[in-house]
Amino acid sequence: MVRRTKSDALVTRNNLLDAAEQLFQRQGVARTSLNDIAVAAGTTRGAIYWHFKDKADLFNAMIERVTLPLEAAITGTGCAAANGKPSLEALRQTMLGALKQTATDEHTRRVFEVATHKVEYVPEMQAVRDRHLFVRNACMAQTETALDAIAKQHGIALPMPARTAALGLHVLLDGLIQNWLLDPDAFDLVRQGEQVLDTFLTGLGLDPSKLQG
Repeated sequence: MVRRTKSDALVTRNNLLDAAEQLFQRQGVARTSLNDIAVAAGTTRGAIYWHFKDKADLFNAMIERVTLPLEAAITGTGCAAANGKPSLEALRQTMLGALKQTATDEHTRRVFEVATHKVEYVPEMQAVRDRHLFVRNACMAQTETALDAIAKQHGIALPMPARTAALGLHVLLDGLIQNWLLDPDAFDLVRQGEQVLDTFLTGLGLDPSKLQG
């Protein structure tokens, strides 16, 4: 009985998140009420408050369903080789993986579009802004650490501080995804994204075609 109840609760939670994704994409976050989401999910506002504290909490949960694997890769083993040391190829593949997932997975694309173009950081969404900044800062810190270690591993002096290079990589990927979401037919996110990424890394003295590990 307990197992069935937990299962039902999980189904309801996922239905609410699915409904929120669709409505947020179609009419924007600010114009979507919790009641709209409850009706679309075939449940009640009470069910929403059972699972989520408020709209910001629901929004963050919606984002996490898609982004947690990517965030874990960027801030965790995605930036390290099998021996636990930072690897240029692992870092590169992690970033390319984010582009590939955005381009090929409709679920990811929809959520990224909502997070990029359909949300305003009004007071009720402060928790969303806080989470965005926390994840960004964590990813940049891990990338900075990885770049510094990779450069030392290969005896290379980066042409700028590792922190600045990490910022450049973050802006590069974020800009590619944001612009592609505006018009997916404008360019090939994966192919041209890879070219831009490799050019930036080469400019840092980390040419992926020459450096192994």
